[in-house]
Amino acid sequence: MDRNSPLREIKGVGANTEELFHKIGVYTVGDILLHYPRTYIQYPQAKHVDEVLDGEQAAVLGRITRTPVVRKVRTMQITVTTISEMGASLELVWYRMPYMKNNLKVGSTYIFYGKVNKKNGRLVMEQAAMFTEEQYASMEQVFLPVYTLTNGLSNNLVTKTVRAALGDEHLFMDYLPHAIREKYGLCEYNYAIRQIHFPEDMETLITARRRLVFDEFFLFILSMQYQKEKHVKEKNEFVFAEDDFTDELIEQLPYELTNAQKKALADVKRDMRSETVMQRLIQGDVGSGKTIVAFLAMADTAHNGYQSAIMAPTEVLARQHYEFYQNMCEQFGLHIPIVLLTGSMTAKQKRRAYEALEVYSNAMIIGTHALIQEKAIYQNLALVITDEQHRFGVRQRETFAGKGTEPHVLVMSATPIPRTLAIIIYGDLDISVIDEVPAKRLPIKNCVVDQRYRPKAYAFIEHEIREGHQAYVICPLVEESENMEAENVTDYAKRLLEELPEDIVIGVLHGQMKAEQKNKIMDQFVKNEIQVLVSTTVVEVGVNVPNATVMMIENAERFGLAQLHQLRGRVGRGDAQSYCIMVNASDSKNSMKRLDILNKSNDGFKIASEDLKLRGPGDFFGIRQSGEMQFLLADIYQDASVLQQASEEVQDLLATDPELCEEENINLQHYLEIFFEDQKSRLNL
Repeated sequence: MDRNSPLREIKGVGANTEELFHKIGVYTVGDILLHYPRTYIQYPQAKHVDEVLDGEQAAVLGRITRTPVVRKVRTMQITVTTISEMGASLELVWYRMPYMKNNLKVGSTYIFYGKVNKKNGRLVMEQAAMFTEEQYASMEQVFLPVYTLTNGLSNNLVTKTVRAALGDEHLFMDYLPHAIREKYGLCEYNYAIRQIHFPEDMETLITARRRLVFDEFFLFILSMQYQKEKHVKEKNEFVFAEDDFTDELIEQLPYELTNAQKKALADVKRDMRSETVMQRLIQGDVGSGKTIVAFLAMADTAHNGYQSAIMAPTEVLARQHYEFYQNMCEQFGLHIPIVLLTGSMTAKQKRRAYEALEVYSNAMIIGTHALIQEKAIYQNLALVITDEQHRFGVRQRETFAGKGTEPHVLVMSATPIPRTLAIIIYGDLDISVIDEVPAKRLPIKNCVVDQRYRPKAYAFIEHEIREGHQAYVICPLVEESENMEAENVTDYAKRLLEELPEDIVIGVLHGQMKAEQKNKIMDQFVKNEIQVLVSTTVVEVGVNVPNATVMMIENAERFGLAQLHQLRGRVGRGDAQSYCIMVNASDSKNSMKRLDILNKSNDGFKIASEDLKLRGPGDFFGIRQSGEMQFLLADIYQDASVLQQASEEVQDLLATDPELCEEENINLQHYLEIFFEDQKSRLNL
């Protein structure tokens, strides 16, 4: 058995189990070992009943003093018993688990693990895990992995499968040159894989994570730079006139472009007139005006007789771009064909779009991933604009190049990454930064509150809706989770139905919905057929709704600051004053300190830098940031110093051995090829 062996080769994995693993993207032995835990449970030292506090997750030692009973409430069976000690008692309740009655013997002592809550003056633990004292002693203080699952796949089954896969001593070769490992004190790769799944203690967990984080950054940067070295910049085959066309358009705008917008556009125009094909990133904070820059670049392309395309992350946003571009052309008196191409269009609509691509040699083309499907044949495509969610890497560039001449590529990013990190991460692109916000934009008013503020927040949302506006409410979860105490969209929407008047329409949006459902909900929100949208973070790259003035974020402490800033950027897009209410459910001082950064600033770049300062080695699990850098473990903010180290080592390595052909780097070259294939889809390369 090796890393490429199919999952079925692992003992205990049958056809049905294999199908379940496929749902979470696990197909091989290597895949299961790279399916890292998302967190860990560490069972605490057991307490006595009289030491337990309301609201805590606890292990409680106690003797069964009451004969367990099974009650039937409607169609549900509820098992109830009590443990007592030192005059204190704790009621234990299990739902839909009648068999627990046979496991609970009166007079016997057990340890129960779960969340304790006070109900009707009594302390209650629901759905507790039960252990004998001997069983619990073997698990106490051990780090137990918790994995991302799917329906039918239990955490226990994933844990057993990982253990079985780790039965082979060395499934992975250690490709990292010994000198680099020694320089940074990095542990051996197979050891790191074992410890990330089943750490002996916190120290080994930190050691393992650091090695794997270094590897993710190192291989990502190396693959990017290696491909860059091997693929020289393509010759620019397009001829652009040196004239004042875009300057004349800018003069007709009803507002003044910021200096940063003008500079970014000048960079793009210069690149498209240079000897080589453009590969540029425009990094601009939310609301900085990247869309008008994209339009002007595409208008410049059409003016010179070439086609251009912009690819949006959602169909709703693609349609909004389409309407915006139509309005702008009408405003400027431009007769440029505008073509829309999305996946949900009918066969007839798509056929017309394909015909338009062949007929109109200067069309502005707007769409989703449908733009790179086989049937889309371009006439003379000179410019492709994508957002960071669809960052063009080798495969996508080859796809477009295969449809004609190598086009100029412009990537738009709203993720506020400090420039030092952006240079490393987007090492294959030239960078322009739009770091000014248009003067007409009203700053968003922010507040960080605790959960007691909710009634006031709901009243405020109702007030804004009565004024004709709309609101977002963001929750971290889709549905209730056994492993996480946090708000979820499913239950939250039901609660809001009770809190808000009947005439206010509430919609629900989350990532598990089909694309068609998501598009329908977002379209209804855009049209104000839905006034309050309860959503997960899928709205982050969603759509432009200038009428939305309130962004309420539940469990704000669970999100990264960059992500919170992106979410906040969904409001404040119209002329009305907008507000962001961040509900902090944590008592942690550090959590409050982090959120206070957002409370006091609307500058995404400043927020990112401050977030970077606050993070440190103690912030072990980190807070997942959003954007297109979907690393498995690494976080560009929390692990910024490791990112810097990995970048420096890549530069040194390629300076001394650009082809990676020296004996000590042969393993690395081989593994790089494997990594590049494995990670393309995960990192959007």
